[in-house]
Amino acid sequence: MEPMAKHSMLYSYKLAVLSKAMWKSVEKDWQNWIKPFNLNLNEHHILWIADQFNGASISDIASYGAMHVSTAFNFSKKLEKRGLLTFSKKQEDKRNTYVCLTEEGKILLHETLRVFNEQTFNVYQGSLPIKEIYGRFPEFSELVSIVRHLYDDDFIRQFHDDSFISSKPSSKQRSYL
Repeated sequence: MEPMAKHSMLYSYKLAVLSKAMWKSVEKDWQNWIKPFNLNLNEHHILWIADQFNGASISDIASYGAMHVSTAFNFSKKLEKRGLLTFSKKQEDKRNTYVCLTEEGKILLHETLRVFNEQTFNVYQGSLPIKEIYGRFPEFSELVSIVRHLYDDDFIRQFHDDSFISSKPSSKQRSYL
């Protein structure tokens, strides 16, 4: 095997294993956080995105939620059956299906956000030693750059400028804080 191919393979393998390990921890913490609300990760993420955009298309949910369109649609249907969101079409855009939170959906989502406790999130706790040493949490500039090349600026913007949960949302997004 050529050195460059070997380097590429090892790099990809390390990134895959580290990403998988990180995701396992995040997934477990997220599931424990929302379990009392009878939600799974995809459902919670859909509620969050739909609320953030004050109504979002299924394609936006799939894109911003990093999920397949059929996953976004199927879990949205489950949320609709629970009375947490509604489906609609816009007059000017009959091609796309949009979801909006019902009042019950907004209340449930905001309750999940209210009870969030960083002390129960292992990735956050695992980052504290870095914050203690350097006075800040790890920055993600290199990962953001990789993901930007894999997806696009719109996808990465939700993380890069913190508008998904900040007091200064982008033009399409709402704020929580």
